[in-house]
Amino acid sequence: MSTNPSVYGDTRTHVAARHALIAPDGHVSSSLPGVDNATAIVLISKAMGANLTQLSLTFQTGGSATFDSGETEGFAYVLQGSVNVEIAGKTHSLEPGGFVFAPAGAGWKLAQPSEGTRLNMFFKRFVPLEGKGAPDAIIGHESQFTGQPYLGDEDATLQILLPDRPEFDMAVNIFNYNPGACLPFVETHIMEHGLLMLSGKGVYRLEDRWYPVEGGDCIWMAPYCPQWFTAMGKVPARYIYYKDVNRSVLP
Repeated sequence: MSTNPSVYGDTRTHVAARHALIAPDGHVSSSLPGVDNATAIVLISKAMGANLTQLSLTFQTGGSATFDSGETEGFAYVLQGSVNVEIAGKTHSLEPGGFVFAPAGAGWKLAQPSEGTRLNMFFKRFVPLEGKGAPDAIIGHESQFTGQPYLGDEDATLQILLPDRPEFDMAVNIFNYNPGACLPFVETHIMEHGLLMLSGKGVYRLEDRWYPVEGGDCIWMAPYCPQWFTAMGKVPARYIYYKDVNRSVLP
């Protein structure tokens, strides 16, 4: 008898009004304009009530993706394989752990991927700040950013991938947890999150539910969704996540 839960109509995916866990067992690909020879999975979008879009792209050889961003800014992080990014008249090669931040108004393209190259991508509509220009494009690699202890905990470290400057209204970080480490309290805040588990296992609390999570899982958290995480198992847990920052909340 099969022990595959999906045979019996079961899944770890759960979509609520203000949070969601999207497990890989339920992924369905979408056909997206500008994306060729690639499997696109829309993980988070406005269709569920989110203010961001999170995509997974897996390229076949010869695949490409072109983004005419307009008022939208984007962030792409390479999970596996390699790909070139063309932006601001220059071409850069990205390997696993490499990323590109594409500001609003900057058309950009992903091209010449190796077979099976996979990326996680965040998009949001840019909110200009009076007196500040739009951010510049950034090419980087996670190895450039030393993990800083989170609130003094050496077992929970944070890599901040984008500059913490007023012109940026998007932050993208990588959180690293040694086994047994956890967030020190249940966070409840105005920032929205899109998150992808990179590796390891743990338990994520979202509102009044606790979810077992592992590498490949995606999580959406609306503003003010109570959240907490603890790493479990024998290997470290890591996730990359987006949040909106640096803009007025006054009516």
